[in-house]
Amino acid sequence: MNIKLSSRSNNLSGNLKITGSKSESNRLLILQALYPELKIENLSDSDDTRYLKAALESEEETIDIHHAGTAMRFLTAYFSCQVGREVVLTGSKRMQERPIKLLVDALRSLGAEIAYVKEEGYPPLRIKGKEIRESEVHVQANISSQYISALMLIAPGLASGLEIHLKGQITSAPYLLMTLEIMHNAGLAGTLEDNVVSIEPVSKLAPTTLQVESDWSSASYFYSLAAVSETAELKLSNYRRSSLQGDSCLAEIYRKFGVETIFEDNSISLKKTSGKKPRKLIEDLRNSPDIAQTIAVTCLALGVECELNGLHTLKIKETDRLVALKTEMEKFGADVEISNDSLRLYSCKRLNQDVSVATYNDHRMAMAFAPLALKVSLGIEDAGVVSKSYPSFWEDLKQLGLSVEEI
Repeated sequence: MNIKLSSRSNNLSGNLKITGSKSESNRLLILQALYPELKIENLSDSDDTRYLKAALESEEETIDIHHAGTAMRFLTAYFSCQVGREVVLTGSKRMQERPIKLLVDALRSLGAEIAYVKEEGYPPLRIKGKEIRESEVHVQANISSQYISALMLIAPGLASGLEIHLKGQITSAPYLLMTLEIMHNAGLAGTLEDNVVSIEPVSKLAPTTLQVESDWSSASYFYSLAAVSETAELKLSNYRRSSLQGDSCLAEIYRKFGVETIFEDNSISLKKTSGKKPRKLIEDLRNSPDIAQTIAVTCLALGVECELNGLHTLKIKETDRLVALKTEMEKFGADVEISNDSLRLYSCKRLNQDVSVATYNDHRMAMAFAPLALKVSLGIEDAGVVSKSYPSFWEDLKQLGLSVEEI
């Protein structure tokens, strides 16, 4: 499905309920599989979460998680310790191009039995579940946080728990802290001190119900819309001031664009309070790389120069997001430079009209470029890709008065 986006008004108002956090939901689903006494409310309705849930409920030998990267990492660890279970874990063509060697190496060092079905270092994987008795593993700290979280989540179910020694500077630390906090809320014990994650073994939990907070990454697109608008009053439900999600840094970043965040009971209100904007925005997004695309497009829409750093993990996402951003922003007339871990956008004074944005099987490419509709009409190719994390996104934009026309 390709769509055309435009807007008759730059004044936005509305109340929206955002789906539960994919990051929180997927962590809780792994814990629930290990401890069925755990109950979950406000589970994400994203494709990634649905694929993970279906995989955990499946009794098939071959399990296809399509584009769901989190599911691939978490399930690799989970099936490794399911004694007597043998599975082939596979995914889409792009998933089979995304590296998983560092996680497999870590699990093998613990005694897991994992073989590559095709190319060394990449899915599909053949996993023979067995009891893991080793209790210590060493991994680089600058790898994807999902590798480390995958090890953390299975750790309490191992005979002796697990110590994960992290070498170097930690990437996406808030996601590790999120994993720890979710585990604590479920009744599990663990710490992160001096680059060592320690998780205690637990055989059974007390019955517990946990509610998933709405997704801050999904909220980012409404922060962007508010920043690009003339006026905006948007209420987004099921958010907490003390969020576990690293992307909650949005509130502070978008204050620089005149967007204030008002925390209320179980919700946030975004209000465009002024037309201010930075002359140049410089941000280190090492701890929140998923909002890089949103911020870059906000700057493009407002003619703001930006320098975004700490983006090395973007190259192994659904697509190489740095290359994709450069390619698509240049269609609008932007001047963009990228490196292995950074993006620099020079201010673009005039945007080209009716550009067709390619999305590269990447949900965030589709949603990040949508706020440009407040400035120019544009097309979004393969718009249905948003179902990966936010299936109702285009309907929610219609609620705010944007024109979403299928072409």
